[in-house]
Amino acid sequence: MHFFTSLVRYHWQPAAWLRVSGGDAATFLQGQFTNELRDLATGGAVYGLWLNVKGKVLADSFVLSGPLAGEFWVGSYFSPATAIRERLESFVIADEVVIEDVTSGWTGVALLGEGATAALAAERRAGFVFRGRRAREESAEWIFPVAETNAVRTQLTGLRELDANEMTRRRIEAGIPAVPADAGPGDLPNEGGLDVAAISYTKGCYLGQEVMARLKSLGQVRRRLLRVAGAGEPSQNLPAALFAGERQMGELRSAARDGSGGFIGLAMLSLLHVTKDAALAFAADAAPTVRLMDAP
Repeated sequence: MHFFTSLVRYHWQPAAWLRVSGGDAATFLQGQFTNELRDLATGGAVYGLWLNVKGKVLADSFVLSGPLAGEFWVGSYFSPATAIRERLESFVIADEVVIEDVTSGWTGVALLGEGATAALAAERRAGFVFRGRRAREESAEWIFPVAETNAVRTQLTGLRELDANEMTRRRIEAGIPAVPADAGPGDLPNEGGLDVAAISYTKGCYLGQEVMARLKSLGQVRRRLLRVAGAGEPSQNLPAALFAGERQMGELRSAARDGSGGFIGLAMLSLLHVTKDAALAFAADAAPTVRLMDAP
């Protein structure tokens, strides 16, 4: 078995891995998920969101089409299985749909770098392989039964393994939110920059669709998740309020060490007052230690 030596790997445990099946599973998921599922081919995956009636982000996930008729798999990096399952089950009325939480029995590895998808797709593998959403560079996910862990690690021997901080740093550098830490139940998808990748404006009705349509028409949000950089170690108590002078501008949602004695992070900030040269601090009227990396 050959893998490109330029690839790196990251072993991870899904926060959610659900099996959704039944005669109505396809239409049920289509009516709940923010992205288009009608053209989902067997083995394919689509990234999207699960919203509430106000259009706020409850969870995100990939939805995959399984090998059996009426079978789908719902997996998330960070959104808890209980949150997704409860969200789905609350809308199952007379639908022929079964939702099973099998998260504990599955695990995963991500390959990152040019050719990652081709490397995993080169031969048939136990479990599921799909394009990931990890960093600026190409990423591919391989989800497999926990019992296969040692065999998979043996297959990937020789590829450098990333630790959690480096994986988080790559995600933040790419401006990719972790849901619900960076964009959650108090936030709209557009505030987290999730509208481009996770929202279909043409698929028809789903929970929260009317709010998304209004936002698309108006084109305005008052807050935005932006990349920031700071001095010293990132706070361990996130979210952490950020101030410009005595005014609170928002909060740092996630952070990672940058390898140079500082940190980079994602902060939800008010667009009404923050400017591109804003200097931010973790306390009112404190010396600024945080700067914006993105234009508001």
